[in-house]
Amino acid sequence: MSEIAWLLLTYKVPPEPAARRIAIWRRLKGMGAVYLQNGVCLLPKTDDHVRRLKMLENDVAEAKGECVILETVALDRGQEEKVIARFKADRDDAYEEFIDKCDDFEREVAKEVEANHFTYAELEENDVDLKKLQGWLAKIRKLDFYGASRAAEAEERLKGCEAVLDAYAKQVFEALEENG
Repeated sequence: MSEIAWLLLTYKVPPEPAARRIAIWRRLKGMGAVYLQNGVCLLPKTDDHVRRLKMLENDVAEAKGECVILETVALDRGQEEKVIARFKADRDDAYEEFIDKCDDFEREVAKEVEANHFTYAELEENDVDLKKLQGWLAKIRKLDFYGASRAAEAEERLKGCEAVLDAYAKQVFEALEENG
């Protein structure tokens, strides 16, 4: 068995102020951490994660809390697969939410086409929305440590959104040339 090393973080912070506790949780989720239970989470062992957890340790101490960071491996292949499945499930949830937003984006552009609303302002607004989708997918990809099953679908959906916007842009340019 090729052992995958993880960083196990346990922490406890006072309940108040809640904003500090929430900020710590957000930072860990933003790193892609998987919570095994309240105040106990795992991340793949990388130099970046070690550095960021050490910085987080200082934040926990400033919040008058306690924190322990350990390097660990699974007891056997079955345990390792359970942990990897948790990471994949978290990313698949994120990909699913992303795909839903792609649906919203495509519906919004279709609504503009249906209404013959071909303006630069509308094109620019949709372009901003597409850039948000592109950035969001890049963030999800960065946290997809073990290749979640919906990654390819999300990539395809983003390409679809890009194609929809390109087609809309052509319609905007053609409409504006005809009008002026």
